[in-house]
Amino acid sequence: MTKFVFVTGGVVSSLGKGIASASLAALLESRGLKVTLIKLDPYLNVDPGTMSPFQHGEVYVTDDGAETDLDLGHYERFIEARMKKANNFTTGQIYKSVLEKERRGDYLGKTVQVIPHVTNEIQDFVKRGAGIGTRDAVDVAIVEIGGTVGDIESLPFLEAVRQLSLRMGPNMAAFVHLTYLPWLGAAGELKTKPTQHTVQKLREIGIQPDALLCRADRRIPDEEREKISLFTNVAAWGVISMPDVDTIYKVPRLLHEQGLDGLICDKLRLNTPPAKLARWDNLVQAVGNPQGEVNIAMVGKYVELSDSYKSVNEALRHAGLKNHVQVNISYIDSETLSSSNISQLDAYDGILVPGGFGQRGVEGKISTAQFAREGKVPYLGICLGMQVATIEFARHVAGLADANSTEFEPDTKTPVIALIDEWKDADGTIQKRSANSDLGGTMRLGAQTSDVRKDTIAHAIYGDVVTERHRHRYEANVNYLDQLRDAGLVISALTQREQLTEVVELPTNVHPWYVGVQFHPEFKSTPWDGHPLFNAFIKASLTQRAAKSAS
Repeated sequence: MTKFVFVTGGVVSSLGKGIASASLAALLESRGLKVTLIKLDPYLNVDPGTMSPFQHGEVYVTDDGAETDLDLGHYERFIEARMKKANNFTTGQIYKSVLEKERRGDYLGKTVQVIPHVTNEIQDFVKRGAGIGTRDAVDVAIVEIGGTVGDIESLPFLEAVRQLSLRMGPNMAAFVHLTYLPWLGAAGELKTKPTQHTVQKLREIGIQPDALLCRADRRIPDEEREKISLFTNVAAWGVISMPDVDTIYKVPRLLHEQGLDGLICDKLRLNTPPAKLARWDNLVQAVGNPQGEVNIAMVGKYVELSDSYKSVNEALRHAGLKNHVQVNISYIDSETLSSSNISQLDAYDGILVPGGFGQRGVEGKISTAQFAREGKVPYLGICLGMQVATIEFARHVAGLADANSTEFEPDTKTPVIALIDEWKDADGTIQKRSANSDLGGTMRLGAQTSDVRKDTIAHAIYGDVVTERHRHRYEANVNYLDQLRDAGLVISALTQREQLTEVVELPTNVHPWYVGVQFHPEFKSTPWDGHPLFNAFIKASLTQRAAKSAS
């Protein structure tokens, strides 16, 4: 039977519940267990797809097209299991489901209440995420509950998992609580009182944690751990010190050395082999011993919050590991770039323009693509980054001076980027999409497969076929592709079904490495292998660095 570990947080947000949950999952997986992770988000949005990256950070996309919390990216980078739509749900989805059932009459006229109807629905969603009752059922499901204990929003989730643990019986569930110990410089000590209070709040609603992960900027002395144990009713060996570390990939070993995975296996009565952490030790060794460095400029509109590009950041670092170098990322606000200061990009070995939505800063991205093309700087454009590269090429090489996207200029006369139902024929009439097309003006989401043209950079990276995840609405207009090809732009991959542009590039006799992709390759990068596209980009950037040094 599937067993559960419920991970909660206290004192403050952003303590790293996602990393802690993923690390525990990695430890259990290394013991031979089949593990998955589920994230419960307490906000009323149905999903984070419409939320600002400034507030929520990156929207992660799964193979089956779910727009999810960025913690699912951590999960996929730490364990072998792939996440699906069922691995992340929100309060909004729960209430939406309950209200739909009420409208259908499923509750037979009963008064619909938080208890039992909402809490039962949460439990059903949790079981579905764990694959209970299917061939996909796991040995252990780690359930991370977003928010902070004491928040009114997360109370239904906490009550639901309390009920679920009670219904399952003994040794079927464990509770791990993440907390924070602030260091007061004036007093010269770590303060345990916030931890005492958050555990007290958790116990008030009927949950006794089996382990406390105590975050701090330093190691917690044994004397303080004993004190925490006494006031929280958690055994001393269950009080785990989690000091700040210089790489998140040290966390699994840190937790293992303090016995967290052993404690959980004992609590759940799981008889497993010892944890095998050689791959993690080798990874940390590689992170700490680069043989060089490379400087990458990331030009975007959400640079004030690095979590907006979390998966891109990690993919670049993974590619650095694959190339044995440290990747130094500089975040540049595209809104601040213009022809007068674009030369600042000359200081970098490679340029990356990530995805995004909206008009703000787009001309700076177009100028960035032009600078990279003319200066022969390695360029990787992702999603919008591919689209601005296409617009730039159309304007300055293909002779389409007023080329634009209908996202930024709805009435543009040359919509080289547009929604499918906005594509115009040569006579200016709108080319209606085919009756069997289901794209229209909606988001294209999830994994899709494309054929790759031979003798291209894309083919050297992917081979004959590429399958990657998508999250976008606008497409390269097929009515302009011939003009772009004639001017020298290589369309190196097209989707198998609709023949939509997936990869554009410049010939290697024109530019050393210039690639734009409509999909989001960052979502499939792992620290073990990196991602072939990012690996190639960093390799090209290293070549650029060497050439600059030689000159």
